[in-house]
Amino acid sequence: MLREISATARKEFAGFFSSPAAYIFLGGFLAATLFITFWVETFFARNIADLRPMFKWMPVLMIFLAGALTMRAWAEERRAGTLETLLTTPARPLSLVLGKFLAVEALVAVALVLTLPLTVSVSTMGNLDWGPVVGGYVATLFLAAAYVAIGLFVSAQTDNPIIALIVTVLVCAVFFFIGSDLLTSLAGRDFAAILAAIGSGTRFDSITRGVLDLRDLYYYISIAGAFLALNAYQLHRLKWAGNPTGSRHALFSGVAALAVANLLIANVWLAPVAQARADLTQGGRYTLSEATATALSGLEEPLLIRGYFSTQTHPLLSPLVPQLRDLLTEYAVAGGEEVRVEFVNPTENPDAEESAAEFGIRPTPFQTASRYSSSVVSSYFDVLVSYGDEYETLGFRDLIEIKGRSAEDIDVGLANPEYAITSAIRKVTQAYRSGGDPFSAIAGGVAFKGYVSPAEALPESLRPVRADLVAALEEIAADNPDSFSYSLEDPEADGGALAGQLQEEFGLGPQLAGLFDPQPFWFSLRLEGDGRNVPVTLPETGELDSAAFREAIEAAAKRLAPGFLRTIALATPSPQAAANPMMGPAGPSYSQLRQRLGENARVVSADLSTGRVPQGTDVLMVLAPDALDEKARFAIDQFLMRGGSVVLATSPYQVDMTRTLSAASHESGLSEWLTGYGIEIGENMVLDPQSAALPVPTERTVAGIPLREVRMVPYPFFPDVREDGLAQDHPVTAAMSQLTLNWASPITIDEEAAGDLSIARLIQSSPRSWTVENPDVMPDYRAHPDTGFAPGEESERHTLAVAATGRFTSAFAGQDSPLVSAPEDTGDQDGAEEPAANAEGADTDAESEPAAPEFGGVIESSPPGAKLVVVSASGFASDLMLDLASQGAGTTYTRPVEFLQNVADWATEDPALLALRGETQFANMLAPMSDTQRTMWEYLNYGFAALGLLLVWGLRRIARSRGRARYDRILNEVTA
Repeated sequence: MLREISATARKEFAGFFSSPAAYIFLGGFLAATLFITFWVETFFARNIADLRPMFKWMPVLMIFLAGALTMRAWAEERRAGTLETLLTTPARPLSLVLGKFLAVEALVAVALVLTLPLTVSVSTMGNLDWGPVVGGYVATLFLAAAYVAIGLFVSAQTDNPIIALIVTVLVCAVFFFIGSDLLTSLAGRDFAAILAAIGSGTRFDSITRGVLDLRDLYYYISIAGAFLALNAYQLHRLKWAGNPTGSRHALFSGVAALAVANLLIANVWLAPVAQARADLTQGGRYTLSEATATALSGLEEPLLIRGYFSTQTHPLLSPLVPQLRDLLTEYAVAGGEEVRVEFVNPTENPDAEESAAEFGIRPTPFQTASRYSSSVVSSYFDVLVSYGDEYETLGFRDLIEIKGRSAEDIDVGLANPEYAITSAIRKVTQAYRSGGDPFSAIAGGVAFKGYVSPAEALPESLRPVRADLVAALEEIAADNPDSFSYSLEDPEADGGALAGQLQEEFGLGPQLAGLFDPQPFWFSLRLEGDGRNVPVTLPETGELDSAAFREAIEAAAKRLAPGFLRTIALATPSPQAAANPMMGPAGPSYSQLRQRLGENARVVSADLSTGRVPQGTDVLMVLAPDALDEKARFAIDQFLMRGGSVVLATSPYQVDMTRTLSAASHESGLSEWLTGYGIEIGENMVLDPQSAALPVPTERTVAGIPLREVRMVPYPFFPDVREDGLAQDHPVTAAMSQLTLNWASPITIDEEAAGDLSIARLIQSSPRSWTVENPDVMPDYRAHPDTGFAPGEESERHTLAVAATGRFTSAFAGQDSPLVSAPEDTGDQDGAEEPAANAEGADTDAESEPAAPEFGGVIESSPPGAKLVVVSASGFASDLMLDLASQGAGTTYTRPVEFLQNVADWATEDPALLALRGETQFANMLAPMSDTQRTMWEYLNYGFAALGLLLVWGLRRIARSRGRARYDRILNEVTA
């Protein structure tokens, strides 16, 4: 059978070149392809090094090419009367069909080979991603196979090639338009999904992105196989014509019907198989991360992702729209029925424009300019993520990043769109669930453990509080009988065995009601679930009634449950404490940090002077601390002892940038506390020749006119830490490739003081860095042109940030709590200065609220999962430092913010989200070239196409001459 197929394929393939028809088809295909690429799709105006313009129109071109190549395959045989003769030969009808099919497919492959010079040209003009190119060629061959099979079947039904051509084009066009946006937009969601699955164009677009999906490839195989089977059956019917129908004929008809049915139904069987796919793109652009899969797997309600994109937009945004659409399509694939992805153009649909306005989405005016004119176009580049009654919108500022190469030359790329979209999904789902039941969301339920002394052992003021606690527990247990249980135990019972265990495991101990009430008692509350154990933090103010206890328990449960919004508390210097003039009268600003952290968490302010951290806090970030007192240190210490995560950004120096650069010693109040854990911050600064730039205003004279400009000069006090200085084995820094710190000091780790703590060096300077004491931070580029400072005598790496994990011992162990005061001191405290919350406009009548019973103790050690991160640069994430770094980098610089985001995700045990943060994917731009060079490249590709046709003609002439010589040799041998 293989010999029959091979002989038929060779004969048919040679027949194409026996006349100019093949060259006309190939020439027309190449001319149309190049014209569409360079003119219709304006290849050079897009300025992107890819072949999307060529493959975008390939399904339409293949309709006409396949129809033209197959119209004479059987129709000409029937018209010439040679079909009857062909069917009487020993060759099987199926062999004849497959032979003709392979011959046409080979000619299509030749046509695609002739387009390779265009591919090579594009790769020469820019950094071409070969994944979509390979996917495009594979998709074209499979698409052509389906169209060729349809054309052969149609050609077998008539003896008129023109009719065969017209019908083939119509049938193939129906397959193409069934799944087009023009038709699916008119149908409902479910029916539109069915149409898209049937349409050939939708499958083609999926493969040309660079993603080979078994379901897409098999779709074309099934279409080709079904029509080839019908073609073979048609030939058998012609062969049986005039003969009586027998059992053999019925058997063959049944086999053909079963073959067609199974080939088509297998598409339904393969529909759920979403894992059989290969992402060929650079960096796996369309392979969604584990964090995204986790976010989509826990959906309880339908999730809507809607992209608002205008047809006419800024030319630098236009190439990013298809990339973003492709990524959003992957969300629909990964989410299945629970995720609906839509694309609308509000500028062409008034209803869609009104709907967008309801979500606060409005067009953005972009100014565009060419050599001859300038204009303003208002367009949409937004994404809506909606879940239940919660929604988030992402504008172009959230989705792109701009990098300036010069004043007039900029690059625009997608700034980690998967991270932005997945973060939005997590935020809306968490906000939606925050109003729900956290207990049922925890696998195995929640167990409340109350370590409370009996009522008679409690202070008189706490006895009714214990009754309120029991009432709250009974109420929660009644509402959640299958997911909540509770127990109250006296740690001092049975000789205090439980008290010793709590001291050993959690560092818990008895508490005191006041200095004049030395009778210790127990009142510690904890929640267990999903293998974790967290404390129940009681409110700082207000009455401790059953409602307050229930709120506190539910807040602790949300810390255990997946999918609930986490809380990050920021402690930054207050305006009164800001002694640094460079920060202005209002102190350092962290608005950019707050905004970015708020994308995935609830951000609150912390006033550590009260001695407490806000209730429900998961991560405490203390930035640029200034002379913290004992109560503030106690708040940080006890939060860490409860198993919380603490991030400190502190430095022994403070830099003034008002009139000149100068550094002065600064006391944070945490040096001794950190030393107790083996973390010592040196009283000096690190200089690194591998550094970021500092914008320095300069003045120069041009033609007698003084001009002021800003020059970017190297500044060693801004270490530019690259991958070799970032711990690649730690989740916080594994996905980072660069980070700039400002005026950082070296960190020394004392292994003996650290004890059993595990301390990882997150950030280190380069091996060429050195340190200076009492630093003069003003550079002198006249004396030291390269760096502005004299190089140090000894160069080595210096640690700039560390992460400590394990069981911490409290610095207040064995001491009384600073929060427990004598009764006569209470009045003085009431008259003390109110916390920052009141200063910002809190109700002045808050003093009339009933105060919670005051009692306290010291947790002497933390659970094993406590985390402490220390960065030796106090203001590296402030708005001012980010602005300075942005000027030096020529782009919006947010790496310090991303670092703290990574710390927060790691601290809240969400390391999967860290993998989403990577480098901005700038589009593969074409190399800069003049209009003359562009014209040259265009005509050069037309010349390559002509040379390709000439090469095919030459090879065919050589093959024909060799075949004639062989025929003559055989004839001479027979004659002799």
